Amino acid sequence: MKKLIVMIVAVFVVTEVAAHHFYSKFPITLKGYDGDKTNSVSYSGQIARHVLHDSLKKLAGKGDGGSNAGEIEAQMMKYFKGSKEDLDIIAPKTKGDFKIKQTTLNQISKGKNLSGKTYKGVINGWPGQMTGPEVIEFMIKKAAQTKGGFDPATGYNYPQLISKFAMGAVFYNQAVDNYLDEKMAPGSKTNDKPYKDGAYYTYKEHAWDEAFGYWGAVSHGLGLSAKQNYDITKMKDMAAADQNKDGVVDLKSEYNFAHAYYASSFDKSGKTNYYNTVTQAFLDGRKIIAGAKGENLSSSEKAALQGHIAIINANWEKVIAESVFKYAGSVYKDIVKLEENYSDKAFSTYAKHWGELKGFALALQTGKSNLGETAVKLNRLTGMGPVLMNASQVTGVDSAGNYIKEEAQSWGEFKLHMLKIQKLIVEKFGVKAKGNDMLADMSYLASKVGSSDSAEND
Repeated sequence: MKKLIVMIVAVFVVTEVAAHHFYSKFPITLKGYDGDKTNSVSYSGQIARHVLHDSLKKLAGKGDGGSNAGEIEAQMMKYFKGSKEDLDIIAPKTKGDFKIKQTTLNQISKGKNLSGKTYKGVINGWPGQMTGPEVIEFMIKKAAQTKGGFDPATGYNYPQLISKFAMGAVFYNQAVDNYLDEKMAPGSKTNDKPYKDGAYYTYKEHAWDEAFGYWGAVSHGLGLSAKQNYDITKMKDMAAADQNKDGVVDLKSEYNFAHAYYASSFDKSGKTNYYNTVTQAFLDGRKIIAGAKGENLSSSEKAALQGHIAIINANWEKVIAESVFKYAGSVYKDIVKLEENYSDKAFSTYAKHWGELKGFALALQTGKSNLGETAVKLNRLTGMGPVLMNASQVTGVDSAGNYIKEEAQSWGEFKLHMLKIQKLIVEKFGVKAKGNDMLADMSYLASKVGSSDSAEND
């Protein structure tokens, strides 16, 4: 009997701990709801957009250099603009023992697209003064014409550019500048109303859930280590992913996407705790909304919610800033290797890392805050394109959409720019993980290059 009591207590404790860590199974609080739903959490539309993004990135590398350009462009546009078809999930897909539950998009959510949710402002850091959706469409057309998504004539790696920019322009922007901003503002719909006619969740509940969906974390991520969360996206830890032990990974709740994945990658260093900080703030905020029990939030509840929003915004921004810092260091190291011994492979790696740097730098500018002078400096330092081996660089596009290239700064100056990016990111965003930190080289390189207008950013 004593052993049985101990077992029951143990099960109860484990269940309580698990429930505390899960972003799931919040009760129905909507007044007047008489349906059979028992869980008010819903963000499948956001997961569908993560899958659209992952699939789009994969398609961006499928061009053969021209002959299949029309077919690849048409396919990519379906994943960007949406389709009436039940699109196949191109990524993430089952890999060995890491089995994905869903195989088509409609098994997650119907009628979703990326284009309608993309940041509509002008992207000053990309040639042509295009809006967010126009930039991605332009990149899609160019990617379809390349072999494997890479254009050696410009140094553009389109899978990386499209992916890193879209993660910011869609997921980050929608969360921090819409769902956690306008839809949580005092003038927005109140918590005593359904999100829409026929819904089983309140307006505030669903808006908060949608923001969490864009963050991209698994529902049980707070109970896992940074490495486990990282390895889920790398498809290396089925046991950690498969929370309900049904033998498959449910993309709706058991897979880390986008910036949640990048947060875990930095947290593995032990220097940061971005993943848990953001996810816990989302969970705590959801508890406040559920605790209102379908009534309007009180002044104190609203204030507490705004505190959690501030934590989410600040740390999500830092995750993107850490990514800029990391890839600026990668580009710096790539240039050193190219200076020592050129190879096509080394140049391709350099272009890939610059694409990641540029994509994240553009994404950083799509949040709630106007970065002002910091954005100007960041855009000038990264350039419109990487410096090429003949010392040229993309500087714009003509009226026909063709790239314009001009003579660029020296390799030494461009290397210095990468270090100035790292310095800028530390000063403005206070990053801590600092992957690929090359700032120790800055004084020596600056003295070697000498002062010039192109090398200055302060």
